Amino acid sequence: MSYTAGPTGFDAAAATAWRDGVPVYDRGATICVIGAGPSGLTAIKNLKEHGFGVDCYERETGVGGAWNWRHNRSPMYASTHLISSKPFTQFPDFPMPDEWPDYPKHTQVLAYLDHYADHFELRPHIWFGTEVVKAEPAEGDRWDVTTRGTAGYGSERIHRYAGLIIANGHNWSPKRPDYEGLAEFKVETIHSSAYKDVAQLRGRKVLVIGGGNTGCDIAVEAAQQAARCWHSTRRGYWYAPKFALGRPADQVNDLMLWLRLPLRMRQWLGAKTMRSTVGDLTRFGLPEPDHKLYETHPIANSQLVYYLGHGSITPVPDVKRFHRNSVELSNGEEIEPDLVVLATGYSPAFEFLDPALLNTDPQGKPRLALHVFAKRYPTLAVAGLLQPDSGLFPLVHWQTVAFAKLMRLREAAPVKASALHRKLESEVDRRWTEANVKNSSRHWFEVSHVTYLKAIDQLLQEATP
Repeated sequence: MSYTAGPTGFDAAAATAWRDGVPVYDRGATICVIGAGPSGLTAIKNLKEHGFGVDCYERETGVGGAWNWRHNRSPMYASTHLISSKPFTQFPDFPMPDEWPDYPKHTQVLAYLDHYADHFELRPHIWFGTEVVKAEPAEGDRWDVTTRGTAGYGSERIHRYAGLIIANGHNWSPKRPDYEGLAEFKVETIHSSAYKDVAQLRGRKVLVIGGGNTGCDIAVEAAQQAARCWHSTRRGYWYAPKFALGRPADQVNDLMLWLRLPLRMRQWLGAKTMRSTVGDLTRFGLPEPDHKLYETHPIANSQLVYYLGHGSITPVPDVKRFHRNSVELSNGEEIEPDLVVLATGYSPAFEFLDPALLNTDPQGKPRLALHVFAKRYPTLAVAGLLQPDSGLFPLVHWQTVAFAKLMRLREAAPVKASALHRKLESEVDRRWTEANVKNSSRHWFEVSHVTYLKAIDQLLQEATP
Protein backbone atom coordinates (compact mmCIF):
# COMPACT_ATOMS: atom_id res chain seq x y z
CA MET A 1 0.00 0.00 0.00
CA SER A 2 1.31 3.44 -0.87
CA TYR A 3 0.65 6.71 0.90
CA THR A 4 0.95 10.36 0.00
CA ALA A 5 2.53 12.37 2.82
CA GLY A 6 1.24 15.70 3.98
CA PRO A 7 -1.87 17.72 3.30
CA THR A 8 -2.48 16.22 -0.13
CA GLY A 9 -4.17 13.40 1.75
CA PHE A 10 -3.81 9.73 2.66
CA ASP A 11 -4.61 6.84 0.41
CA ALA A 12 -8.32 6.19 0.87
CA ALA A 13 -7.82 2.47 1.34
CA ALA A 14 -9.85 0.78 4.04
CA ALA A 15 -8.60 0.66 7.61
CA THR A 16 -6.21 -2.18 8.36
CA ALA A 17 -6.93 -2.36 12.11
CA TRP A 18 -9.45 -1.33 14.74
CA ARG A 19 -9.10 0.21 18.19
CA ASP A 20 -12.09 0.29 20.54
CA GLY A 21 -14.39 -0.04 17.56
CA VAL A 22 -12.72 2.82 15.68
CA PRO A 23 -10.87 2.22 12.38
CA VAL A 24 -7.09 2.64 12.43
CA TYR A 25 -5.27 3.59 9.25
CA ASP A 26 -1.78 2.12 9.06
CA ARG A 27 0.92 4.54 7.89
CA GLY A 28 3.55 1.84 7.64
CA ALA A 29 7.10 3.03 8.37
CA THR A 30 6.06 6.68 8.56
CA ILE A 31 7.04 8.69 11.66
CA CYS A 32 4.60 11.10 13.33
CA VAL A 33 5.79 14.52 14.53
CA ILE A 34 3.58 16.64 16.79
CA GLY A 35 4.13 20.37 16.33
CA ALA A 36 5.66 22.51 13.56
CA GLY A 37 7.71 24.87 15.67
CA PRO A 38 11.53 24.88 15.50
CA SER A 39 11.82 21.41 17.06
CA GLY A 40 9.14 19.90 14.84
CA LEU A 41 10.59 21.42 11.69
CA THR A 42 14.09 20.10 12.28
CA ALA A 43 12.60 16.71 13.21
CA ILE A 44 10.79 16.55 9.85
CA LYS A 45 13.92 17.54 7.96
CA ASN A 46 16.23 15.06 9.67
CA LEU A 47 13.76 12.18 9.43
CA LYS A 48 13.34 12.93 5.71
CA GLU A 49 17.09 12.93 5.21
CA HIS A 50 17.27 9.49 6.83
CA GLY A 51 14.68 8.15 4.40
CA PHE A 52 11.56 8.17 6.59
CA GLY A 53 8.10 9.23 5.58
CA VAL A 54 6.85 11.95 7.94
CA ASP A 55 3.43 13.25 8.95
CA CYS A 56 3.48 16.36 11.13
CA TYR A 57 0.36 17.67 12.89
CA GLU A 58 0.21 21.37 13.74
CA ARG A 59 -2.79 22.81 15.58
CA GLU A 60 -2.16 26.33 14.21
CA THR A 61 -2.26 27.51 10.59
CA GLY A 62 1.45 28.25 10.15
CA VAL A 63 4.90 27.13 11.21
CA GLY A 64 6.97 28.71 13.97
CA GLY A 65 5.40 27.45 17.18
CA ALA A 66 6.20 29.82 20.03
CA TRP A 67 7.99 32.19 17.65
CA ASN A 68 4.80 32.88 15.72
CA TRP A 69 3.14 35.39 18.04
CA ARG A 70 -0.09 35.16 16.04
CA HIS A 71 -0.55 31.70 17.52
CA ASN A 72 -2.84 31.42 20.54
CA ARG A 73 -0.23 29.73 22.71
CA SER A 74 2.74 31.90 21.78
CA PRO A 75 4.48 33.55 24.78
CA MET A 76 6.04 36.25 22.55
CA TYR A 77 5.56 39.97 23.16
CA ALA A 78 6.26 42.83 20.77
CA SER A 79 9.81 43.53 21.95
CA THR A 80 11.03 39.92 22.26
CA HIS A 81 14.56 39.28 21.00
CA LEU A 82 16.80 36.25 21.26
CA ILE A 83 18.83 35.97 24.44
CA SER A 84 21.36 33.69 22.73
CA SER A 85 23.35 35.25 19.91
CA LYS A 86 22.89 34.39 16.25
CA PRO A 87 25.79 31.89 15.77
CA PHE A 88 24.66 29.83 18.75
CA THR A 89 20.98 29.90 17.79
CA GLN A 90 20.93 29.04 14.08
CA PHE A 91 20.60 25.48 12.82
CA PRO A 92 24.02 24.05 11.88
CA ASP A 93 22.99 23.49 8.25
CA PHE A 94 21.01 26.72 7.71
CA PRO A 95 22.77 29.93 8.83
CA MET A 96 20.95 33.16 9.61
CA PRO A 97 21.71 36.10 7.29
CA ASP A 98 25.05 37.81 7.91
CA GLU A 99 23.45 41.24 7.93
CA TRP A 100 21.12 40.38 10.83
CA PRO A 101 21.95 41.75 14.29
CA ASP A 102 23.66 39.70 17.00
CA TYR A 103 20.29 39.22 18.74
CA PRO A 104 17.50 39.01 16.11
CA LYS A 105 13.93 40.05 16.92
CA HIS A 106 11.14 37.47 17.16
CA THR A 107 9.76 38.50 13.75
CA GLN A 108 13.15 37.75 12.18
CA VAL A 109 13.30 34.36 13.90
CA LEU A 110 9.86 33.54 12.50
CA ALA A 111 10.97 34.60 9.02
CA TYR A 112 14.03 32.37 9.45
CA LEU A 113 11.84 29.39 10.36
CA ASP A 114 9.56 30.10 7.38
CA HIS A 115 12.58 30.08 5.06
CA TYR A 116 13.89 26.91 6.71
CA ALA A 117 10.57 25.16 6.04
CA ASP A 118 10.57 26.31 2.41
CA HIS A 119 14.25 25.55 1.74
CA PHE A 120 13.97 21.96 2.94
CA GLU A 121 10.46 21.52 1.46
CA LEU A 122 8.84 20.63 4.76
CA ARG A 123 5.32 22.04 4.30
CA PRO A 124 4.02 19.11 2.21
CA HIS A 125 4.52 16.96 5.33
CA ILE A 126 2.53 19.21 7.68
CA TRP A 127 -1.19 18.97 8.41
CA PHE A 128 -2.03 22.51 9.54
CA GLY A 129 -5.12 23.21 11.63
CA THR A 130 -4.99 19.67 13.00
CA GLU A 131 -4.49 18.84 16.65
CA VAL A 132 -3.51 15.58 18.27
CA VAL A 133 -6.18 14.41 20.68
CA LYS A 134 -4.44 11.27 21.88
CA ALA A 135 -1.26 9.27 21.29
CA GLU A 136 -1.18 5.67 22.54
CA PRO A 137 1.23 2.75 22.25
CA ALA A 138 0.26 0.00 19.81
CA GLU A 139 1.67 -3.46 19.19
CA GLY A 140 5.16 -3.74 17.80
CA ASP A 141 6.42 -0.51 19.44
CA ARG A 142 4.12 1.48 17.17
CA TRP A 143 1.86 4.44 17.95
CA ASP A 144 -1.81 5.16 17.38
CA VAL A 145 -2.33 8.90 16.97
CA THR A 146 -5.85 10.37 17.09
CA THR A 147 -6.32 13.73 15.37
CA ARG A 148 -9.08 16.21 14.62
CA GLY A 149 -9.41 19.63 13.03
CA THR A 150 -8.86 22.56 15.40
CA ALA A 151 -11.58 24.61 13.68
CA GLY A 152 -14.24 22.09 14.64
CA TYR A 153 -14.56 20.48 11.22
CA GLY A 154 -14.29 16.80 10.38
CA SER A 155 -14.33 13.77 12.62
CA GLU A 156 -11.53 12.22 14.64
CA ARG A 157 -9.20 9.81 12.84
CA ILE A 158 -6.63 7.34 14.11
CA HIS A 159 -3.41 6.63 12.22
CA ARG A 160 -0.75 4.11 13.20
CA TYR A 161 2.91 5.12 13.01
CA ALA A 162 6.28 3.43 13.36
CA GLY A 163 7.54 6.14 15.70
CA LEU A 164 6.53 9.35 17.42
CA ILE A 165 8.38 12.62 18.07
CA ILE A 166 6.66 15.08 20.40
CA ALA A 167 7.67 18.66 19.59
CA ASN A 168 4.83 20.69 21.07
CA GLY A 169 7.12 22.97 23.10
CA HIS A 170 7.29 23.57 26.84
CA ASN A 171 6.75 27.35 27.03
CA TRP A 172 3.00 27.60 26.48
CA SER A 173 1.28 26.19 29.60
CA PRO A 174 1.49 28.97 32.25
CA LYS A 175 2.78 28.06 35.69
CA ARG A 176 0.77 30.02 38.26
CA PRO A 177 2.00 30.11 41.87
CA ASP A 178 -0.52 29.34 44.59
CA TYR A 179 -0.18 32.50 46.67
CA GLU A 180 -2.36 32.92 49.74
CA GLY A 181 -5.26 35.24 48.99
CA LEU A 182 -4.71 35.38 45.23
CA ALA A 183 -8.20 34.03 44.51
CA GLU A 184 -9.77 36.96 46.41
CA PHE A 185 -7.40 39.59 44.97
CA LYS A 186 -9.49 42.17 43.07
CA VAL A 187 -6.68 43.87 41.11
CA GLU A 188 -6.05 42.87 37.48
CA THR A 189 -3.60 39.97 37.39
CA ILE A 190 -2.21 38.40 34.23
CA HIS A 191 0.39 35.77 33.46
CA SER A 192 3.26 36.96 31.27
CA SER A 193 1.86 34.70 28.52
CA ALA A 194 -0.93 37.29 28.15
CA TYR A 195 1.48 40.21 27.92
CA LYS A 196 1.92 41.39 24.33
CA ASP A 197 2.56 45.12 24.20
CA VAL A 198 3.68 48.08 26.34
CA ALA A 199 0.21 49.61 25.98
CA GLN A 200 -0.88 47.15 28.69
CA LEU A 201 1.52 48.87 31.13
CA ARG A 202 1.14 52.51 30.21
CA GLY A 203 0.29 54.74 33.17
CA ARG A 204 -0.26 51.78 35.50
CA LYS A 205 1.29 50.88 38.86
CA VAL A 206 2.81 47.53 37.94
CA LEU A 207 4.13 44.70 40.06
CA VAL A 208 6.17 42.18 38.07
CA ILE A 209 6.70 38.86 39.88
CA GLY A 210 9.54 36.70 38.60
CA GLY A 211 13.28 37.14 38.12
CA GLY A 212 13.74 35.24 34.86
CA ASN A 213 14.47 36.75 31.46
CA THR A 214 10.81 37.49 30.75
CA GLY A 215 10.25 39.10 34.15
CA CYS A 216 13.30 41.32 33.66
CA ASP A 217 12.18 42.31 30.14
CA ILE A 218 8.70 43.29 31.33
CA ALA A 219 10.12 45.19 34.33
CA VAL A 220 12.33 47.18 31.94
CA GLU A 221 9.34 48.01 29.75
CA ALA A 222 7.29 48.98 32.81
CA ALA A 223 10.12 51.27 33.88
CA GLN A 224 9.65 53.18 30.63
CA GLN A 225 5.85 53.11 30.36
CA ALA A 226 4.28 52.58 33.78
CA ALA A 227 3.62 55.15 36.48
CA ARG A 228 5.48 52.89 38.92
CA CYS A 229 7.20 49.51 38.70
CA TRP A 230 7.99 47.05 41.47
CA HIS A 231 9.99 43.94 40.59
CA SER A 232 9.65 41.00 42.98
CA THR A 233 12.20 38.18 43.05
CA ARG A 234 12.63 35.25 45.42
CA ARG A 235 16.43 35.26 45.47
CA GLY A 236 19.44 37.13 44.17
CA TYR A 237 20.54 36.36 40.62
CA TRP A 238 23.48 36.98 38.33
CA TYR A 239 22.37 39.53 35.73
CA ALA A 240 24.63 39.19 32.72
CA PRO A 241 24.90 41.97 30.14
CA LYS A 242 24.16 40.90 26.58
CA PHE A 243 27.59 42.15 25.54
CA ALA A 244 30.93 41.67 27.27
CA LEU A 245 34.43 42.52 26.06
CA GLY A 246 32.89 43.87 22.87
CA ARG A 247 31.17 40.58 21.96
CA PRO A 248 27.85 38.89 22.71
CA ALA A 249 28.22 37.47 26.20
CA ASP A 250 27.53 33.86 25.20
CA GLN A 251 30.41 34.02 22.71
CA VAL A 252 32.77 35.15 25.47
CA ASN A 253 31.55 32.29 27.65
CA ASP A 254 32.05 29.85 24.78
CA LEU A 255 35.61 31.10 24.31
CA MET A 256 36.34 30.14 27.91
CA LEU A 257 34.89 26.70 27.22
CA TRP A 258 37.00 26.38 24.06
CA LEU A 259 40.09 27.25 26.13
CA ARG A 260 39.03 24.40 28.47
CA LEU A 261 39.16 26.56 31.55
CA PRO A 262 37.94 24.70 34.65
CA LEU A 263 34.47 25.53 35.94
CA ARG A 264 35.80 27.31 39.04
CA MET A 265 38.04 29.49 36.88
CA ARG A 266 35.14 30.35 34.56
CA GLN A 267 32.93 31.17 37.54
CA TRP A 268 35.63 33.45 38.95
CA LEU A 269 36.31 35.18 35.63
CA GLY A 270 32.59 35.51 34.85
CA ALA A 271 31.79 36.97 38.27
CA LYS A 272 34.73 39.37 38.01
CA THR A 273 33.61 40.50 34.54
CA MET A 274 30.05 41.05 35.74
CA ARG A 275 31.16 43.04 38.77
CA SER A 276 33.35 45.23 36.55
CA THR A 277 30.57 45.83 34.02
CA VAL A 278 27.34 45.47 35.99
CA GLY A 279 28.65 46.27 39.44
CA ASP A 280 27.41 45.32 42.90
CA LEU A 281 23.63 45.21 42.53
CA THR A 282 22.99 44.99 46.27
CA ARG A 283 23.44 48.77 46.43
CA PHE A 284 20.28 49.10 44.33
CA GLY A 285 18.36 46.93 46.80
CA LEU A 286 18.69 43.57 45.05
CA PRO A 287 19.61 40.58 47.22
CA GLU A 288 23.05 39.06 46.77
CA PRO A 289 23.01 35.80 44.77
CA ASP A 290 22.82 32.76 47.05
CA HIS A 291 24.61 30.64 44.46
CA LYS A 292 27.61 30.71 42.18
CA LEU A 293 27.55 31.79 38.55
CA TYR A 294 26.12 29.14 36.17
CA GLU A 295 24.14 27.48 38.99
CA THR A 296 20.91 29.08 37.74
CA HIS A 297 19.71 29.69 34.20
CA PRO A 298 21.52 32.77 32.85
CA ILE A 299 19.62 36.06 32.85
CA ALA A 300 20.76 38.22 29.92
CA ASN A 301 19.60 41.81 30.25
CA SER A 302 21.66 44.93 29.68
CA GLN A 303 18.91 47.43 30.57
CA LEU A 304 17.78 46.26 34.01
CA VAL A 305 20.74 47.84 35.79
CA TYR A 306 20.22 51.11 33.88
CA TYR A 307 16.64 51.47 35.10
CA LEU A 308 17.50 50.31 38.61
CA GLY A 309 20.16 52.98 38.72
CA HIS A 310 17.67 55.62 37.59
CA GLY A 311 15.12 54.60 40.20
CA SER A 312 12.57 53.54 37.57
CA ILE A 313 12.41 49.99 38.94
CA THR A 314 11.95 49.32 42.65
CA PRO A 315 13.27 45.85 43.60
CA VAL A 316 11.19 44.11 46.28
CA PRO A 317 11.36 40.65 47.88
CA ASP A 318 9.03 37.72 47.30
CA VAL A 319 5.28 38.03 47.80
CA LYS A 320 3.97 36.66 51.10
CA ARG A 321 0.23 36.97 50.47
CA PHE A 322 -2.40 38.89 48.54
CA HIS A 323 -5.07 40.98 50.21
CA ARG A 324 -8.21 42.28 48.54
CA ASN A 325 -6.53 45.39 47.07
CA SER A 326 -2.89 45.14 48.14
CA VAL A 327 0.09 42.82 48.11
CA GLU A 328 2.03 41.96 51.25
CA LEU A 329 5.73 41.24 50.74
CA SER A 330 7.90 38.86 52.74
CA ASN A 331 9.53 41.81 54.56
CA GLY A 332 6.12 42.98 55.84
CA GLU A 333 5.77 45.89 53.40
CA GLU A 334 2.44 46.33 51.61
CA ILE A 335 2.14 47.81 48.12
CA GLU A 336 -0.91 48.67 46.03
CA PRO A 337 -0.37 47.94 42.34
CA ASP A 338 -3.21 48.19 39.83
CA LEU A 339 -1.67 45.51 37.58
CA VAL A 340 0.21 42.36 38.58
CA VAL A 341 2.19 40.42 35.97
CA LEU A 342 3.07 36.85 36.93
CA ALA A 343 6.29 36.14 35.03
CA THR A 344 6.46 32.78 36.77
CA GLY A 345 7.32 30.53 33.85
CA TYR A 346 5.71 27.53 32.23
CA SER A 347 5.15 23.86 32.94
CA PRO A 348 5.69 21.06 30.41
CA ALA A 349 2.29 19.84 29.22
CA PHE A 350 1.39 16.91 27.00
CA GLU A 351 -2.40 16.88 27.03
CA PHE A 352 -2.64 14.03 24.54
CA LEU A 353 -0.37 11.60 26.36
CA ASP A 354 -0.57 9.49 29.49
CA PRO A 355 2.12 10.99 31.81
CA ALA A 356 3.34 7.48 32.65
CA LEU A 357 4.56 7.08 29.07
CA LEU A 358 7.13 9.80 29.74
CA ASN A 359 8.05 8.36 33.15
CA THR A 360 6.68 11.54 34.75
CA ASP A 361 7.39 12.03 38.45
CA PRO A 362 4.81 13.31 41.01
CA GLN A 363 5.97 16.91 40.47
CA GLY A 364 5.20 16.69 36.75
CA LYS A 365 8.75 16.34 35.42
CA PRO A 366 9.22 13.87 32.53
CA ARG A 367 12.18 11.61 33.33
CA LEU A 368 13.80 11.00 29.95
CA ALA A 369 17.26 9.93 28.87
CA LEU A 370 19.08 13.02 27.57
CA HIS A 371 15.69 14.75 28.12
CA VAL A 372 14.65 13.03 24.88
CA PHE A 373 14.22 9.26 25.02
CA ALA A 374 11.41 7.55 26.90
CA LYS A 375 12.00 4.61 29.19
CA ARG A 376 10.51 1.36 27.85
CA TYR A 377 9.37 3.06 24.62
CA PRO A 378 12.26 3.06 22.14
CA THR A 379 10.19 4.60 19.32
CA LEU A 380 9.08 7.63 21.37
CA ALA A 381 11.05 10.86 21.74
CA VAL A 382 10.49 14.40 22.95
CA ALA A 383 12.37 17.08 21.00
CA GLY A 384 13.35 20.46 22.42
CA LEU A 385 12.66 19.77 26.10
CA LEU A 386 15.80 21.64 27.10
CA GLN A 387 16.86 24.81 28.89
CA PRO A 388 20.39 25.30 27.56
CA ASP A 389 23.01 27.88 28.47
CA SER A 390 23.15 28.78 24.79
CA GLY A 391 20.86 28.52 21.74
CA LEU A 392 18.33 25.70 21.51
CA PHE A 393 18.03 25.04 17.77
CA PRO A 394 21.42 23.32 17.22
CA LEU A 395 20.81 20.97 20.15
CA VAL A 396 17.39 19.95 18.87
CA HIS A 397 18.85 19.38 15.41
CA TRP A 398 21.24 16.76 16.81
CA GLN A 399 18.57 15.28 19.09
CA THR A 400 16.40 14.48 16.09
CA VAL A 401 19.36 13.19 14.06
CA ALA A 402 20.05 10.80 16.94
CA PHE A 403 16.43 9.61 17.00
CA ALA A 404 16.48 9.00 13.24
CA LYS A 405 19.71 7.01 13.49
CA LEU A 406 18.35 4.92 16.38
CA MET A 407 15.23 4.14 14.35
CA ARG A 408 17.41 3.00 11.45
CA LEU A 409 19.56 0.97 13.84
CA ARG A 410 16.43 -0.92 14.92
CA GLU A 411 16.14 -2.17 11.33
CA ALA A 412 19.83 -2.83 10.66
CA ALA A 413 20.94 -4.20 14.03
CA PRO A 414 17.97 -4.75 16.38
CA VAL A 415 20.02 -6.43 19.11
CA LYS A 416 22.48 -3.53 19.22
CA ALA A 417 19.60 -1.04 19.18
CA SER A 418 17.94 -2.72 22.16
CA ALA A 419 21.20 -2.74 24.12
CA LEU A 420 21.76 0.92 23.36
CA HIS A 421 18.27 1.85 24.50
CA ARG A 422 18.76 -0.07 27.75
CA LYS A 423 21.93 1.94 28.30
CA LEU A 424 19.98 5.15 27.72
CA GLU A 425 17.30 4.04 30.20
CA SER A 426 19.96 3.76 32.91
CA GLU A 427 20.75 7.49 32.50
CA VAL A 428 17.27 9.01 32.90
CA ASP A 429 18.26 10.95 36.03
CA ARG A 430 21.67 12.09 34.83
CA ARG A 431 22.20 15.85 34.73
CA TRP A 432 24.02 17.45 31.81
CA THR A 433 25.61 20.41 33.57
CA GLU A 434 29.02 20.97 35.09
CA ALA A 435 27.76 23.37 37.73
CA ASN A 436 25.56 22.34 40.65
CA VAL A 437 22.38 23.84 39.19
CA LYS A 438 19.58 24.78 41.60
CA ASN A 439 17.02 22.04 42.16
CA SER A 440 13.85 23.82 41.05
CA SER A 441 11.25 23.30 38.35
CA ARG A 442 12.79 26.21 36.44
CA HIS A 443 15.94 24.13 36.06
CA TRP A 444 14.45 20.71 35.33
CA PHE A 445 15.82 20.71 31.80
CA GLU A 446 18.95 22.79 32.31
CA VAL A 447 21.95 21.65 30.25
CA SER A 448 25.42 22.89 29.44
CA HIS A 449 25.47 22.94 25.64
CA VAL A 450 29.05 21.64 25.43
CA THR A 451 28.49 18.78 27.89
CA TYR A 452 25.19 17.91 26.22
CA LEU A 453 26.54 17.93 22.66
CA LYS A 454 29.38 15.66 23.70
CA ALA A 455 26.84 13.15 25.00
CA ILE A 456 24.77 13.37 21.80
CA ASP A 457 27.93 12.91 19.71
CA GLN A 458 28.79 9.78 21.69
CA LEU A 459 25.27 8.46 21.08
CA LEU A 460 25.54 9.14 17.34
CA GLN A 461 28.76 7.14 17.20
CA GLU A 462 27.24 4.24 19.12
CA ALA A 463 24.14 4.28 16.86
CA THR A 464 26.22 3.43 13.81
CA PRO A 465 25.40 -0.16 12.66
